Amino acid sequence: MTKTVLSETVRELIQKARIVSFTTWQNTHPPESIQLFQAADDGGRYLSDEDLQQIQQLVPSTATVIPLTQELRDRVTEIVDEARNQVLEAFPNITQPGGGLYPAMRADACWRDFWHFLRCITYGIAGQRTDYTSSEGLHYMQLLYQELQVPLDAMVVGLEGIKTASLKRVEVGQQAQIAPYFDHLIEQLKLFK
Repeated sequence: MTKTVLSETVRELIQKARIVSFTTWQNTHPPESIQLFQAADDGGRYLSDEDLQQIQQLVPSTATVIPLTQELRDRVTEIVDEARNQVLEAFPNITQPGGGLYPAMRADACWRDFWHFLRCITYGIAGQRTDYTSSEGLHYMQLLYQELQVPLDAMVVGLEGIKTASLKRVEVGQQAQIAPYFDHLIEQLKLFK
């Protein structure tokens, strides 16, 4: 398999396209809590059980959302699989020659983005803040998507699929509670067009 060489521009945009920001959380979260979120984001990983336990101790009001965050994290593979299937159903030729997610490495990058989208959303849920995105990071992500000619319509369908698949995995009474965290990122992505 040949390895794709990314242009210098793309490499720079990838570094700058950090879509999460906790700067607006300083009035509602102690610095120790924000550090836990930031460390997870810096590592490109979901919050661990230990992280979530510490966040709950630091911000007791998060007790009701911590189990939701864990559920979504623990079921990320099946959630992303469902979202991928929705994209492939809506755009049956997208992974074929001439499609927006061809060759396979482009599709793989898209599915990886879905994994990261849910990761970012879980930060918002765990922090009980829908303002978990960085306008600057989203700007660079938009430039990155333009540079790579990412099919935005498919990405929006995928993000909506992540929402649908995620909501199916929580109790009906909790769906309205977490839907805004998904809607926030969906709306941000729709602005890329």
